[in-house]
Amino acid sequence: MVEKRTVEKLVLDTSVIIEGILTNKIKKKEIKIQELILHEAVFAELEHQANKGKATGYIGIDELKKIQELAKNNVFSLRIIGKRPSGTDIRYAKLGEIDASIRQLAWEEDAVLMTADKVQARIGEARGVKIYFIPLETKSRQIKLEKYFDATTMSVHLREGVVAKAKKGKPGEWTFVNISKKKLTAEDIKEISREIIEEARIRADGFLEIEREGSTIIQLGLYRIVVTRPPLSDGWEITAVKPVKQLNLMDYDLGEKLTSRIASQAEGILIAGAPGHGKTTFAQALSVHFAQQGKIVKTVEAPRDLILPEEITQLAISRGSSEEIHDILLLSRPDYTVFDEMRNTADFMLYSDLRLSGVGMVGVIHGTNPMDAIQRFIGKLDLGVIPHVIDTVIFIRDGKIGQVLAVKMVVKVPSGMTEADLARPVITIDDFETGKPLAEIYSYGEETVVVPVTKTQEKQTGMKKLAANAIERAFQRYTDYLKIEVASDSKAIVYVPEERIAGIIGREGKNIKQLEETLGIGLDVRALGEEEQQQKPEGDEIKYDLEESSKYFEFFLDKKMQGKDIDLYIGDDYLATFNVGKKATIRIKKQNPLGKSLSNAKKYGERIRILS
Repeated sequence: MVEKRTVEKLVLDTSVIIEGILTNKIKKKEIKIQELILHEAVFAELEHQANKGKATGYIGIDELKKIQELAKNNVFSLRIIGKRPSGTDIRYAKLGEIDASIRQLAWEEDAVLMTADKVQARIGEARGVKIYFIPLETKSRQIKLEKYFDATTMSVHLREGVVAKAKKGKPGEWTFVNISKKKLTAEDIKEISREIIEEARIRADGFLEIEREGSTIIQLGLYRIVVTRPPLSDGWEITAVKPVKQLNLMDYDLGEKLTSRIASQAEGILIAGAPGHGKTTFAQALSVHFAQQGKIVKTVEAPRDLILPEEITQLAISRGSSEEIHDILLLSRPDYTVFDEMRNTADFMLYSDLRLSGVGMVGVIHGTNPMDAIQRFIGKLDLGVIPHVIDTVIFIRDGKIGQVLAVKMVVKVPSGMTEADLARPVITIDDFETGKPLAEIYSYGEETVVVPVTKTQEKQTGMKKLAANAIERAFQRYTDYLKIEVASDSKAIVYVPEERIAGIIGREGKNIKQLEETLGIGLDVRALGEEEQQQKPEGDEIKYDLEESSKYFEFFLDKKMQGKDIDLYIGDDYLATFNVGKKATIRIKKQNPLGKSLSNAKKYGERIRILS
């Protein structure tokens, strides 16, 4: 049983108030005081922290309210004295200015100073101040938040005014369920927040990663916790995430080919996937695998939430600048760096710079499909640099490897184009397992285009491609807007605008017969759109202004479209995907195949559309 302590005069510093020590001891009847003295500096410091949006400021102010209630109920008398500190004193609070003012007050009043700050206690004793030191508990204890978790809980969501909820299951197979009957109040959330912050301060595996106005991000053991509060959010809310299961690389069905690539070639890896599908879990398994292979592995995280062995150093980019992280990694020379959750341009640039410096990189990035991950680098890096930064994209879906892409640079004529003088550097995106081409990225005028490789483009190789080129040249007198399928050595299907078919056939089939004799192949002329049952384009239609010069078509878009991907259509026919540059314009040469298609569309009154 703890002995009850009686104090005639007691002075509190901010450490005791933030931790709620006094009210807790009074509630447990461990202390009795006659008079409590608070320095104005305490109010000023907590007000300053609250104005900066720090949770400790709000929690401390709530504790002061509880102290006022106890004074009103005659539990003790309360005096607030002292001079309010200046802005300079508050600015230099970390240097001890406010603590010194509180110590001086305790000495002048011949009062006992209660503190949970070890340095404050020692300095006070050295100055002859009566000290009541309350060391914070260093042992890990179960906090209220942990009671909401069980073995199947992925995340817990606590918000004032609603019941507690949780995601239960595993990545890709989870349910959202209520885990309490009583609605939580703002006071409930504040109390849980205070307990989390207090525990993070005293535990070796606890970190206050980021504290901003309106939000606090904490890493506490296995838990990644986000606390939001007004004015950022419309109420107090806590979201806590915990890994359900730790996997190793053997738990994933990698296949011999991918295992070999990871072991010997892949050094610019992107792990992509939608939120909650297991990207971080795979990155964790990959980090451990590299470490077990005798590689030096470090991580860059914001916040630190990977569960890794001691030999892997985890760096928090939220606690340092990109330049600092860059210098540390280059000087320490790791074999691999795992960059968890790349979000902004600075993250992409740091990843790229380290990769180009020779460091093996693994980046975790959000994306609803594998191509999204690569496209997020477009506009942030020069196009020719991308294949040197990314060579493998691993897409995670429902906790499993969904698709793997291989990225490389070649010089070729882009798929869908025919003229040899159109050859240029092209980034090819292939399915890693099958080698099937999926998309190409290349510069088109001043823009960067991402063009899917269709089955028709894949099949038209060798003699068929030569035949298609000859047919295209022969049909240029009739239309530039056409599609060709070489069905066999003796037959080709040519799709043209419906209004041009009669002229191509000619009276009694004279024109088409002459074309067949010249080309040495049978021709079946059909209307465009019949070649496949196309789905209607998806996306929002974007307004634009179109200007035409002697050499270019130029589309002018709203400035808010800068850096975004847009799709160009004629009617419902897809032409190409562009990444909008800084000038929010798209320029297309009239002599290119796309330019010829646009010329025909304007000539025949077809609708040109841009979708996002």
